[in-house]
Amino acid sequence: MKKMGLNEIRNEFLDFFQEKNHLILPSFSLVPKNDKSLLLINAGMAPLKPYFTGDSIPPNKRVATCQKCVRTGDIENVGKTDRHATFFEMLGNFSFGEYFKDEAIEWAWEFMTERLEIPRENIWVTIYFDDDEAFEIWNKKIKISKEKIIRLGKEDNFWELEVGPGGPCSEIYIDRGEEYGCGKSTCKPGCECDRYVEVWNLVFSQYDKDEYGNYNPLPNPNIDTGMGLERIAAVMEGADNIFEIGIINDLLKEVEKISGEKYGKDKKVDESIRVITDHIRAITFLVSDGVLPSNEGRGYVLRRLIRRGARHGKLLGIDGIFLYALSEKVIQLWKEEYTELAENEEKIKRIIKIEEEKFEETIDQGINILNKYIEDMENNNEKTLSGDKAFKLYDTYGFPLDLTREILEEKALKVDEKEFNIEMEEQRERARNARDGSKREAWGKDELTSRFKEFKTKFIGYTTTESNSRIIGLFKDEEKVSILKNGEKGIIILDETPFYGESGGQVGDIGVIKGQNFESKVLDTQKTKNNIIYQFVEVESGEIKNGEEVFARVDRTRRKDIARNHSATHLLHKALKDVLGNHVNQAGSLVLPDRLRFDFTHYDAVTKKELDKIEEIVNKKILEGLNVSVIETSMDEAKKRGAIALFEDKYKEDVRVIEMGSFSKEFCGGTHVDNTSNIGLFKIVSESSIASGVRRIEAITGRKVYSHLKYMEEEIDSISNILKSNKDNVLEKVKSMSEEIKEKEREIQSLKSKVASSLSEDILEQKHSIEGINIITYKVKDMDMNSLRSLGDEIKNHLESGVVVLASVSENSVSFVSMVTKDLINKGLHAGNIIREVAKVTGGGGGGRPDMAQAGGKDPSKVDSSLELVEVLVKESLK
Repeated sequence: MKKMGLNEIRNEFLDFFQEKNHLILPSFSLVPKNDKSLLLINAGMAPLKPYFTGDSIPPNKRVATCQKCVRTGDIENVGKTDRHATFFEMLGNFSFGEYFKDEAIEWAWEFMTERLEIPRENIWVTIYFDDDEAFEIWNKKIKISKEKIIRLGKEDNFWELEVGPGGPCSEIYIDRGEEYGCGKSTCKPGCECDRYVEVWNLVFSQYDKDEYGNYNPLPNPNIDTGMGLERIAAVMEGADNIFEIGIINDLLKEVEKISGEKYGKDKKVDESIRVITDHIRAITFLVSDGVLPSNEGRGYVLRRLIRRGARHGKLLGIDGIFLYALSEKVIQLWKEEYTELAENEEKIKRIIKIEEEKFEETIDQGINILNKYIEDMENNNEKTLSGDKAFKLYDTYGFPLDLTREILEEKALKVDEKEFNIEMEEQRERARNARDGSKREAWGKDELTSRFKEFKTKFIGYTTTESNSRIIGLFKDEEKVSILKNGEKGIIILDETPFYGESGGQVGDIGVIKGQNFESKVLDTQKTKNNIIYQFVEVESGEIKNGEEVFARVDRTRRKDIARNHSATHLLHKALKDVLGNHVNQAGSLVLPDRLRFDFTHYDAVTKKELDKIEEIVNKKILEGLNVSVIETSMDEAKKRGAIALFEDKYKEDVRVIEMGSFSKEFCGGTHVDNTSNIGLFKIVSESSIASGVRRIEAITGRKVYSHLKYMEEEIDSISNILKSNKDNVLEKVKSMSEEIKEKEREIQSLKSKVASSLSEDILEQKHSIEGINIITYKVKDMDMNSLRSLGDEIKNHLESGVVVLASVSENSVSFVSMVTKDLINKGLHAGNIIREVAKVTGGGGGGRPDMAQAGGKDPSKVDSSLELVEVLVKESLK
């Protein structure tokens, strides 16, 4: 058997199948594309599923890959066993309706015995129990004895989906020798011991399972194989487990170096070192592929891995954050095969560091509280932590349930997850009630969807802002009515309407609806979940009658302002991706007539330089005058055009795509300008954080930018008038005045120091002694806190040992400073404790360090009494 490392095996495998006329595809991202059934790519065939189902045409009928994968189903076992890992690479060769069992088996055998030089006698195989065709190939063509061909049942050797392609499997095992076995005479592949290692699974997709459970033969069967790269590398290197493989062991040694612990001496230490070694690979590759830490979906998988790794670092005694630095070793070891790691190195380390820092703030406090809970449980002989305590840890300290569960399991304890989930649901209900209580209207959209289901409305507002329509529904105070009278407010539903109903972040239109005998003002437009558009109106004159013909007109100026802002959000989204990276995705938006708000996923504050670049790109695309096209097409066709689907589950099969030249392509149901030049100008006014990993940009366009520029010009005029300066050199004038002010401040500070020095000499004469302790208390008038501290420092410097308490009295308040020399701190004196009690006498409060503290008071008349208390406090402290 050849001695080959992980990288050598990967290259050998891909080269071998390239010689067999396979197209070698690079690894797909860990984030599935257009596949809602998967959170993360967990197998080599997963990204190729559309080729197996026939939904897409493969680039070649023969394909081979080395696919990066993440599985978290057994995350609790990672570190405890030799087999479990979250991140791994899977080698695979695939045939989409071309070759089948003969070639798949023959090539697998050739690769194993000739390229890897694994001895024939060490290879065993399993087949599906009634797959005689596979048996014949292995036995007659490959010449494996029938004793080494094990027939297993459906659970072990049949791969299938609930509906779709599937078929029998044949698995290849390596016999590692009797020393790894259980010693039983029945020991063979399928045994639970470590002697036989399954390294390659050949899946023969020859059936199409229908919804009734029938297995219909496929006219062109497929081949799907998968070989764990780490597992075969362990065999080739003679390693007992994946953590002893050369390249992974290099990473493990880096964990040893950081922690100062040695692998192989203690079971618990080994477990933590393994967890960190495994998790940092998954963390690094996930971040590189655009996953950001969050509280749901794949973002939570990443967050959980980071927190679990950080916690095991604590168990090893690692002080502070370390995973972000360890990711550098992963990048160094795997960047040759995965060049995106090196390209994204700065981003990877930054995101991990930010998440580590956040968790560092809470982990120690959370663990201390949990340890107290555990201590109480052990004292009371309890085995289950109550759900409300687990929820308090989560809600108050940000301590995740899975980490609570894992720590408890280490001590043979558990948590009441049912009660925890009840607490969680109650919190969600409180949040829902709070949101519902803030609604302007009494009706919720769910209720309106049900109430309005009898109506059908048609939106014609993409091409016109006015229409002749008919009223088909009239409501007042939640009830259907036939008339709305002058001064009354209600809801109008039209058979067709030019008014846009609020959705997709774009606010609803306003305008007017007129009839032969009435005029009404449209205050807002909304729509139900089943797309019934309804207008909130106020009758300004006459009476509205259900069923009558009306004229409806949208406020065109407002609509144009909204369209400018909505189109700008599309340009902004693309500019954000261009400047910050493809991990940026829209997380929400609000499109108003006077401004736009755009929320997006990003791990850090956007710098001034980055914001300037983003703003520059958007304005450049506005000035280029890109045509804005509206394309109505199928979902699949839209994706082929490269359109970005923001929230895919909302869309139907037929979708609307907004294209701005070749720069931006997005799914959108809103209203837009015809050409980007109509936006006018774009100006970012703020950037901020609204949640962990979510940022917000607010911006203005068009007329609002003009108003903003006008206002700024007026402000500059006012400043230049005050400074008696020309507008052109106002900046130089401000700089000059700033330097003058700084110089004056230096002079003032110098004078204050001289005054403090002079005053300190008088104050030092007030020194007296209590039980061998020097005490100085003194009252001054109208001295600010900075000067009072400076005076205290001056006195303390001249006082070799003692306590200083100073008070500054103004008309309605008091400021206090207390200082204690270092030699007295060891005797129990504490400046913070002293000043707290002194300030209380004047109705105030404060505190601070043992050597220096400050406080404030409200009653100047009680200052003398408060200072007299110092001696008492010093005596009590000495006792």
